[in-house]
Amino acid sequence: MDTLSLAEKQAQFDEFFSIKHELKANIKPFSDVTLLPAPNQLEDAMPYAFRIAGEMSAIDAAAIRPLRNLSDHASALAEYLTHQSKKIDLMMSFILQQQDEPEYRQTTVKIGGGGVVIHSSTPLEVGTYAQIKLFLTEEAAAIFCFGEVIACHEDEDDYHIAFIFNRIREQDQELLVRASLHLQTQQLRKRAEAREDDA
Repeated sequence: MDTLSLAEKQAQFDEFFSIKHELKANIKPFSDVTLLPAPNQLEDAMPYAFRIAGEMSAIDAAAIRPLRNLSDHASALAEYLTHQSKKIDLMMSFILQQQDEPEYRQTTVKIGGGGVVIHSSTPLEVGTYAQIKLFLTEEAAAIFCFGEVIACHEDEDDYHIAFIFNRIREQDQELLVRASLHLQTQQLRKRAEAREDDA
């Protein structure tokens, strides 16, 4: 990733599905490449809350999956466990929101598995690195990763800055892909309902 050309990074960014959606994000730029952790040291650089959130999400998915295949007798148990899981998600979401740093707060324009585009009142040079926190409220999750600016365009009163992820856990990237597809499904459903209301 670090040796790719700008065009190759842009192509890699575009390989992933992305969707227009506003999320709260923290973007902490830095120019010293030595502050970028090695790929195998990303988890060491992560705040503890982000590390355990990913592990809890994986455990939760693995625990609920087998119950779906059980007969109707287990439906009450599955429903109970789903409610317990929702309570844990809400608590985890609250804990992760405490990781928000208002001085670095931005809003996303687009999100996807390959990167993110944000609104910013100030431009950033292509090649600038940043520590990125994304707060996915709908998924009761948050992602900690690192990115690099691959484009910066003026847009009316502010700038749209595109970051490609260059240090992100695989499970977090998968979470972003799933969240993007889930958001698209919600948008399509709302459009269909709006068309039915107009008919």
